Amino acid sequence: MILVLLLIITLVGGLVAWAISRWNKNACRWLSLIFLFADLAALVILSVRYAGNVGERWFEFVKWSWIPQLGASFELGADGLSLLFLWLTVLLGIFAIISSSGEIQHRVGFFHFNLMLVLVGIIGVFTALDLFLFYFFWELMLVPMYFLISIWGHENRVYAAIKFFIFTQAGGLFMLASILALYFINGHASGIYTFDYEQLLNAPLTASAAIWVMLGFFVGFAVKLPVVPIHTWLPDAHTEAPTAGSVILAGLLLKTGAYGLLRFVLPLFAGAARDIAPAAMILAVVGIVYGAVLAFAQRDIKRLVAYTSISHLGFVLLGIFAGNMFALQGAVIIILAHGLSTGGLFILAGAIQERIHTRDMDKMGGLWATVPRMGGVAMFLALASLGLPGLGNFVGEFLVLLGAWQVSPALTVIASTGFIFSAIYSLWLIQKIFHGPAKQDMQIPDLGIREMAVMCLIMAGIILLGVYPQPMLDSAKPTLKAIQLKFVSAAEKTDVTQ
Repeated sequence: MILVLLLIITLVGGLVAWAISRWNKNACRWLSLIFLFADLAALVILSVRYAGNVGERWFEFVKWSWIPQLGASFELGADGLSLLFLWLTVLLGIFAIISSSGEIQHRVGFFHFNLMLVLVGIIGVFTALDLFLFYFFWELMLVPMYFLISIWGHENRVYAAIKFFIFTQAGGLFMLASILALYFINGHASGIYTFDYEQLLNAPLTASAAIWVMLGFFVGFAVKLPVVPIHTWLPDAHTEAPTAGSVILAGLLLKTGAYGLLRFVLPLFAGAARDIAPAAMILAVVGIVYGAVLAFAQRDIKRLVAYTSISHLGFVLLGIFAGNMFALQGAVIIILAHGLSTGGLFILAGAIQERIHTRDMDKMGGLWATVPRMGGVAMFLALASLGLPGLGNFVGEFLVLLGAWQVSPALTVIASTGFIFSAIYSLWLIQKIFHGPAKQDMQIPDLGIREMAVMCLIMAGIILLGVYPQPMLDSAKPTLKAIQLKFVSAAEKTDVTQ
């Protein structure tokens, strides 16, 4: 029931915030935070329950009849992997609301409703065990995010919102086609038409059918991750979105693509995933290098951070399709660390724009003397982004490269150049904004108590992932072990066939 409560609390919080904004627009922010802290309390209970049931497949499970005529049920489940994603969701939701308080001044209640509704969809994606319900939550994320970009975004917000919606909706349609194909293939073979995840794990698919059905899922998740060359919606969406929208987009929505690959593509289609793994790993390496090179070419802070996301999430794709334990664990750590570090960078970019009314780095310079706290935070996040040892990004990327080396040393060597590129663009960002001669005499306020509190929590999380990632690795290990075994068994079957 705790999973259902997470959905209800978040949805009710959004509705209450929207309703109360008619009388007091500031109260809706506090109400949204109160409901998210209630979610946080529920996650504490969920974590305690998981600690006592580590050996169970789904330590938290709910299944209610929903549309029995179609074989669809309201089925939610949580294991150690989804628990990590839920923590990331609620924490970044809190940070997004806190960071938006100075930026959002019109239609404040509707803004918080849409923000909370996006979180409902994300929580649903991370817990749904019925593929029909999963697709419902997958699509639910799109509409409120469209509104967040198109209503509260910047100059070209409508264009960016429409582009975001078209790309992600198109990817979702490919996934829907594959869900229906899997549904009918399993129903025709077994006589049971169901969207139940556990039953579909054993769906009898021929090798050719598995490839085509898997590709529909892969395209849907690859658009959201995003994978080059279907990534072009991301820089525009990030650039035009409000700060909170960018935090949710980079920290959570992109991670739903990675989660989908881990939860659905590899377990449901292990053999087919194994067949396309070399191509997926090549795409990952292309994304790592391409995103890093284009990041260096940007003058807009948010576009730069957007392209760094493409580069870093290339490591996630590389780790997932390397398929061994080192690589899979590294992918999970990158997901968590990237959510925190990139979320922090977007909050910082929003704070800078709010103060000097531009994101153009050519118009900045010498800000460290004026805003030393902001400079220190930016330096920390830049070092996290470039993979400094002792911080979470380094642990994740090192594990991915360690695992990828066992599969393809050549691709691993090329991927490792991402460390060099990330050092260049990260330190270049700091140089352009905070060092050198000041472009103009700007006396702006430094980060306040509210902003520093958020940044300190983000930095603490990144340090924890870098210094003591073991609890997170242990939490995800049972699920990742099951994925690895499927991947290995698929390889052994291929070897026997050959």
